[in-house]
Amino acid sequence: MAAPPPSLPQRRLACQARQKFVEGVCAGLPDVDQAVLDFLTQLMSQTGTQREMQSRRDAWLLYQQHHDDWLARMVKALRDALVPPISATRDSRATGAQFELLSDDVVENKIAASRMALTITEQVSQQLDTVRQRTQSLEGQDLDSNDILRPEAVCLIIVEQWCAAGLQRTDLLTVVDPLQRDLANLLQKQYQAVNAFYVEQGITPQNNLRARVRRAEGGAVAGSDGRAGGLASQALAQTRGAMAASHAAPPRPSQPQGMGAVFAGMTPLSRARLRAQGIMGQLRRLLTQPATGMDLVHAPPASAALAQALTAHRVQADTYYNGVATRIEDYSPAAVVQLAGAVRERSTELKKKASTAGEKAIIEVVALMFQSILAEDRIPPAVRVWFARLQVPVLRVALAEPEFFSNSAHPARQLIDRMGACVMGFDATTINGSALEAEIRRVVQVIEQYPETGRRVFQLVYDEFENFLSKFLTETQATSHLVSVAQQVEQKETLAIQYTIELRTMLRDMPVRDEIREFLFKTWAEVLALSAVREGPQHADTITFKRTAADLVWAASAKPHRSERAQVIQSLPGLLQRLRQGLVLMGIQGAAQDAQIKVLTDTLADAFLSKTASIPQAHIDAMAKRLANLEDFIGDATLGDMPFNADNIEMMLGIDASSIHVIADNGAPVDDAMVAWAQELQRGAWFTLDHNGASAQVQYAWQSQRKQLHLFAATDGSSYLIQLRRLAAYLQSGLLVAQDEEGLTLRATRDALAKLDANPERLLG
Repeated sequence: MAAPPPSLPQRRLACQARQKFVEGVCAGLPDVDQAVLDFLTQLMSQTGTQREMQSRRDAWLLYQQHHDDWLARMVKALRDALVPPISATRDSRATGAQFELLSDDVVENKIAASRMALTITEQVSQQLDTVRQRTQSLEGQDLDSNDILRPEAVCLIIVEQWCAAGLQRTDLLTVVDPLQRDLANLLQKQYQAVNAFYVEQGITPQNNLRARVRRAEGGAVAGSDGRAGGLASQALAQTRGAMAASHAAPPRPSQPQGMGAVFAGMTPLSRARLRAQGIMGQLRRLLTQPATGMDLVHAPPASAALAQALTAHRVQADTYYNGVATRIEDYSPAAVVQLAGAVRERSTELKKKASTAGEKAIIEVVALMFQSILAEDRIPPAVRVWFARLQVPVLRVALAEPEFFSNSAHPARQLIDRMGACVMGFDATTINGSALEAEIRRVVQVIEQYPETGRRVFQLVYDEFENFLSKFLTETQATSHLVSVAQQVEQKETLAIQYTIELRTMLRDMPVRDEIREFLFKTWAEVLALSAVREGPQHADTITFKRTAADLVWAASAKPHRSERAQVIQSLPGLLQRLRQGLVLMGIQGAAQDAQIKVLTDTLADAFLSKTASIPQAHIDAMAKRLANLEDFIGDATLGDMPFNADNIEMMLGIDASSIHVIADNGAPVDDAMVAWAQELQRGAWFTLDHNGASAQVQYAWQSQRKQLHLFAATDGSSYLIQLRRLAAYLQSGLLVAQDEEGLTLRATRDALAKLDANPERLLG
């Protein structure tokens, strides 16, 4: 039966609650503003590249200029949100009569606000849910998607007013961590204040579970039956209801529908991270329901019987697992099945020793996660055997640090994800007996025997595993040589750009002929860079080439005095010889070399006849001195559009590049978000690469120091060296697809929640 319409006093109470909430948020915004300013000030004092430090200074200065305007705009927009907008009714909305295209800025604002809201909701979910239920009891319907009581609505106002105040969206990404942290604390306090106001007015949350909980796809949820299974079912239902309530309310006609609005324009990595936040939040809400009574912040120590059982397992781990399989080197699929059954039995035994509902829930969730991990057939059996032995150590850390369930960056999760991602491209015959399998074995054994229960050992071996990967992925002679070559290519091209910039600066106010300028900028900067890479920036040859640049500028200036002309005649043979040596270094010989030298000698002849402008000797001396220590003056630079292909590698660095697939930038349009994603790829991850119509399974092996060159190794021994923007274009177009975009532990968490959804009795049973 439909609920009766709310009375006027009830609506008035709900309006007063919203007004109290908004005024509280407005009063706390100056503290949020100060936190952002303090963060930018601290960030500006940190060291970094010249470009990074300049960018931080610019962000700080811009915020100094506009933060007062941002604050005033936020306060006004929040108060304006209390006034009901004049809009179409729900019926007219349903007809779809009004639609409008959204600009890119609007979509970007909604994406940024949704990301912030997801993180903030994690912290405020319990207080928010109570506010929502009490407000719903007054108004007879759930909060609208634009209701100012929702974190999404507050975050959207903050993002929109940030941009409206003249601040840069890129700077918002820089300060998002302190911003959403302080904003979450502020909203938490205001939700508590609203709940206190409701209590004073005698408003209590609805007790009708069917009214409180909605499945993500609709439908009612059965109430508790008083047993452990019923409590777990209720907890799961409340978890789904909280997520549904935050996303399922009908949007305005002009808004993109559902999570598609959030995912629009995002990279697969960003989408995966957003999904991860949702899954981790779902698990967190499950474990903190009254049915389990867990405290994810201040975890109590494990009960005596359980702690004793875990300690005994650590001491007897080898004996236990050797007793499960005939021998520990048995890496057959049958051994994995046997181990999976054994660890399931061990979880059941540990669960019997647990004395609290929270301990039972943790044991069950960890057991279900490892059940999923051990069923992942893309991981070779040899590795799954060792993953099975991590279940009890992970249980120990989960009991000591429940943050494991809510933080995807916990080192225990990161370690399992990295090890899993690195082996997914190997078959059993390849991985068995390899250095990678031996390292995974060592990692597991170190964790098993470590006496402490916290994250320290996982962080320690995670760092060690990353160091191992950096060597393992490039240890073959061919790959090692290629990495060295690629690094030198990037270094040479970066130096060429930097030298060109510095030469332009030196010659800015000098009357130098265009022919000389073009030669120095396009050719001689390359000579200097290549010599610096091959021999070193302070090698005698490199110093000579630097001096040659200054000598050429002097020789090309007017020579009205006889003494100067005599000096040119005397120095010209040596100058031309050094110029030819530099051109030979670049592979320019024969007719091409003679043509360049002729252009220079013609200019020198004009100078000899005083047909060019004169340059003071003091300027030449200053240029020579600056060139000698050029590396002290150059700043940071990115690789531009370099002529990058296999032939250039052979020519510049003298190696056979026939086995290397060089995929250079080609000017294809690519989103900046994709470029950022390409720079974040993790070494060891496996991808499917579609290049020139052929598909290959490749492992990401290396990136250059400036992240401009990226190396992928295929199982057949071939290599793919890809330039940054081309790599981003391949990711954007789907020509390069990650084999494990989600991550092992996140997928295991999702599988565990699905099993608990289908069989909630097992959580506490």
